[in-house]
Amino acid sequence: MDLYEYQAKELFVRHGVPTTEGDVCTTPAEAEAVASKVGGPVVVKAQVKTGGRGKAGGVKLADNPQDAREKADAILGMDIKGHTVHRVLVAEASDIAEEYYVSFLLDRTNRSFLAMASIEGGVDIEEVAATKPEALAKIRVDALEGVTPALARDIADAAHFPEPIRADVADILVQLWRTLVDEGATLVEVNPLVQTPDGRVLALDGKVTLDENAAFRHPHHEAFIDVEGTDPIELRAGELNLNYVKLDGSVGIIGNGAGLVMSTLDVVSYAGEEFGGVEPANFLDIGGGASAEVMANGLDIVLNDPDVHAVFVNVFGGITACDAVANGIVNAMTMLEDKGEPVTKPIVCRIDGNNAEEGRRILNEAEHDLIELVETMDDAARRVAELAASRSAGK
Repeated sequence: MDLYEYQAKELFVRHGVPTTEGDVCTTPAEAEAVASKVGGPVVVKAQVKTGGRGKAGGVKLADNPQDAREKADAILGMDIKGHTVHRVLVAEASDIAEEYYVSFLLDRTNRSFLAMASIEGGVDIEEVAATKPEALAKIRVDALEGVTPALARDIADAAHFPEPIRADVADILVQLWRTLVDEGATLVEVNPLVQTPDGRVLALDGKVTLDENAAFRHPHHEAFIDVEGTDPIELRAGELNLNYVKLDGSVGIIGNGAGLVMSTLDVVSYAGEEFGGVEPANFLDIGGGASAEVMANGLDIVLNDPDVHAVFVNVFGGITACDAVANGIVNAMTMLEDKGEPVTKPIVCRIDGNNAEEGRRILNEAEHDLIELVETMDDAARRVAELAASRSAGK
């Protein structure tokens, strides 16, 4: 999960990384109040998860609280590369003598962590790496040893930070490492890390990516969930602990096991070419040991997506037998009808594996007009694509 700048800086403050005073605001009035509290000039920064805010007009200096209110009013609601600005960060404006770059990230290729640092910050680090690779120091960090004060000093030396601030930079590197480890992050980045004219070193901007696989260890991270920027169906699926990702197509996909679901996406896309480019509407893996209740929840989620015109349930029975899956489908139909939301979209089922014969019997005896059993995965994909295309044309 990528964090907004203000959220990253909240974590920096928690772990002792020096930064500027400020707060996040959702209205111009709040921006004025924060600017009054800070005192002096402030910077009003759009909070979006994309680069190029400054070029788009999403970062503005304000001389006083009234000016901060006006700047916030201009920025809130802006569209920056497809991202709507719902919040601004109002922070103390800092004079800058020099700009630097530091980061820690998970290096999956080498199965370790990597520290990167440069005295040429304030620009895209990719540009520095491409045009002046010698200006970007890269130091491997052992996951067990971590960033000790000695290693932090080595990183600062390798990046050629000015000697008068090298000790301060090393201290910040240790604190940033603690942020990464203690918060279960895969990336912690500061660009720019600045030296002020009076010699202070501050993190003016921050980027943090949290490992969602570690979320169970960090319940306070729930507060960082981007409600406005997340599809409401994905949010509801998350509340039901379903592994769901919204896509752009019209065929709802439910399967058990990530590999099977990924294969199903490919097969549906291929079959959909025959019917004008029908594509999957989602990824939903109910898991290898899913219960009938989980199956019912998954079907409920997919059927309530207005973009879905037909559903493909593709299950290979293993730990969860096919009869449990079939019962889940039948229960979901009943549950939705009892809620006053009767199913109106066709459901194509391909079930195979453990107790498949009994599962098929359950579905056949249910005699639901919208449930259709198809024997093979390819034939089922073709049928569901045909149904989705037909319903799309009917609309």
